[in-house]
Amino acid sequence: MDNRPGAGGVVGSGVAAKSAPDGYTYLFAGSAAAAIAPSLHANVPYDPVRDFAAVTNIASIPFVFCVNPALPVRNMQDLVRLAKQRPGEISYGSSGSGATNHIAQALFALMAGIKLTHVPYKGAAPSLLDLISGQIALVLETTPAVLPHLKAGRIRAIGVAGSKRVPFLPDVATADEQGIKGYDVVAWGGLLAPAGTPAPILDRMNAEIVKILNTPELQKRFNDMAIVAIGDSREHFGAYIKSEVAKWANAIKLTGAKVE
Repeated sequence: MDNRPGAGGVVGSGVAAKSAPDGYTYLFAGSAAAAIAPSLHANVPYDPVRDFAAVTNIASIPFVFCVNPALPVRNMQDLVRLAKQRPGEISYGSSGSGATNHIAQALFALMAGIKLTHVPYKGAAPSLLDLISGQIALVLETTPAVLPHLKAGRIRAIGVAGSKRVPFLPDVATADEQGIKGYDVVAWGGLLAPAGTPAPILDRMNAEIVKILNTPELQKRFNDMAIVAIGDSREHFGAYIKSEVAKWANAIKLTGAKVE
């Protein structure tokens, strides 16, 4: 393991892109660096499609819209109605300007035709603390971050951001089901190799990882962490990355999201 922190994964991704394509170097790529950063930041030192070969998508991490229980809403329709009655008065927290959940919530407001007020934080923990205390009304966060607070009744889940319901919250409908048609946001993490890595090596790596991901032990461990194991084909993951890059480029353009 060679951890190269910085710029939300951009630094490490740049190093991996320039590594020798010999099958000995791989990048664990997250959606923030692989799909969002190229459209959000200037001078990103790699192209997520051109400079990498897809191996497999390892896991997806669902996002959930959560509100303070004192807010008189039980679902996304309630939230939209309230926001239209009180334009600009409902505040939402994010992990920072330009973060995935900032752009995703700005996109939700745009698609729903409502005006919300953005409050950026330095990470998920402080935004959730302020949600619990009532300083802000809404947060879109990942299932690992929100599940303990949901179980304790400190916050309320009103919608899943992805296109499918999640096993951890089976009774919470998706935003798409609740009228925000086409809304689909998840975080994901998968394995990439430098472009030019021989196909037989990539095929072998894909087969071994998919086999491991499908074992009961790994399935249980991922479920305990409130994330969803994937393990798809190289072709499917490559096409998915292209679609994610295009989707987030459009979202950033529509919302005007910027890194401050």
